[in-house]
Amino acid sequence: MATNISVNLQLIPAEQTTTVLQTKLAVDETPDIIQYNLASAITDLNLERNFEILDNEPWASRIVNKDVLSAAGHVYSFHVSQDTGMQGVVYNKQIFADLGLSIPTSYEQFLAICEKIKASGITPVFMPYKDAWAANIWPAAAFADFVAKNDPTFFDELNSNKKKWSDIPEFKTFLEQQYEVYTKGYTNTDVLSDSYDMAVGKFLNKEVAMMFMGDWLIEGVAQQDPSMELGVFPIPSSDDAKLGASPLGGQLFIPKKAKHLQEAKQFLDFIASKEIAQQIVDSKGYVSNFSDVTTPELPAYKQDIVDNYILPKKTVFTTDAYMLVDRSELYRLLQDQFAGGLTPEEVLKSWDEKFSQLMQDKGVSGF
Repeated sequence: MATNISVNLQLIPAEQTTTVLQTKLAVDETPDIIQYNLASAITDLNLERNFEILDNEPWASRIVNKDVLSAAGHVYSFHVSQDTGMQGVVYNKQIFADLGLSIPTSYEQFLAICEKIKASGITPVFMPYKDAWAANIWPAAAFADFVAKNDPTFFDELNSNKKKWSDIPEFKTFLEQQYEVYTKGYTNTDVLSDSYDMAVGKFLNKEVAMMFMGDWLIEGVAQQDPSMELGVFPIPSSDDAKLGASPLGGQLFIPKKAKHLQEAKQFLDFIASKEIAQQIVDSKGYVSNFSDVTTPELPAYKQDIVDNYILPKKTVFTTDAYMLVDRSELYRLLQDQFAGGLTPEEVLKSWDEKFSQLMQDKGVSGF
């Protein structure tokens, strides 16, 4: 499959990526292919205006899970893997086994498990909420699971100003739940002083049993102690909740104004070919997103995710997949709740106001 296409790889410092790409798109100096994450591309890079729809590319018919590559009903991005990262409750399997605990499927069961872990002398849950984004792991999955089952048009109505965050009473409940885990004494004491970079050490030292986080934490622990068995289960905000799927993995996109548009598409064809895709999937330990490419032997925790959640379709995209604006202010409001400054209702009302302003500033219709 010779194409004689040469690739010039340009690496941009992470903190500059968004600004650099926004500038290049604005002045029509676009790269032929960019790597970004789908959820943020919608908000940061004006996805629908600036990027090619890839529905009819030769490889598209072989994709197993188009949702992880799609927005607004179209495939806009490319990746050989369908595993974008899962978010839930990361837990120490050995601690659960030693205490005879099972994965909880309700909030009440979760609290009972926390009580048993606390009684054993181990901190049940580590909350590193000095890093504000970490406080959103619970609500991002809880909100999405609820509306997927009970109000599937919510995000469309939210993004057209027909509904507000505070319109869903259960959202208040989910924020109360996370805070209750803290007030019951099931967490580290200094939740607003402890940071995410402490998490791996907390698990390695068996100081904590659980954390509301993505499965990337498991990889971080495994790199330092491959023998430690961690797993992940859904945020237990509702009965039989689904596992949160992060839309934040890095995908490839082709700008509409790419100077070498056809060559860029040929490059994706090359990566998507059965032989090359298999090589990538094997070397990276990916969950294949092609019907004719085999998923290799995976780490135990990832195989559990595939068997128990991905294959039986027990996952749900977190709220990040539907957000058209920056979420930083929401994270700060969640921090304020843990500082004792805001009630869950006040968090949602304040976020309604900020969200509406951000949508208005962005020029979204209806705001």
